[in-house]
Amino acid sequence: MRIEPYLAFLTPTYHSVLTTTIVGCYIAWVMPRRNSGEEPSHGGKKEVSYDPLSPGERSERMKLIRSKNTKVEMVVRRLTHAMGYRYRLHSKALPGSPDMVFPARKKVIFVHGCFWHQHENCRHYRMPRSKLDFWLPRLESNKRRDAKVYEQIKESGWRYLVVWECELKNREAVANHIKSFLEE
Repeated sequence: MRIEPYLAFLTPTYHSVLTTTIVGCYIAWVMPRRNSGEEPSHGGKKEVSYDPLSPGERSERMKLIRSKNTKVEMVVRRLTHAMGYRYRLHSKALPGSPDMVFPARKKVIFVHGCFWHQHENCRHYRMPRSKLDFWLPRLESNKRRDAKVYEQIKESGWRYLVVWECELKNREAVANHIKSFLEE
């Protein structure tokens, strides 16, 4: 089977690096990954982009990430509410604006995404492979800020619990953990 007629729509650049594989009666085309097209920021060597999305597409996806009312946070809120506990949301009066505040108990719950807060030894957290000069300082500053907030919460006489995104695989265990934290 000749595949050249099917490749006519490709530019010469892509045609020269295109890999074709014939599987049964199907043709699978493997295109090279897009590169950001930016000039290298270090050592004169162009940075290899591991991202299958273009910079514009990645930017659009990153804009959709919220800091409040995330899916993970909503799951924890529903669990806690179903157990009969009532709480305030995102109190600006406390350091770090905790996700859930229990004023009568002087306790707070932070719901953290494993990536953004660098959950160690977690499969959900993986350091990005590109743009490390951007990501390393940003993620490290999140971690430092979290430690500072936890210390300020303790100093003000409150107790805190951190619920990680990966823990929600076992919701019953998270519910028990929350209950024991709020009842002690």
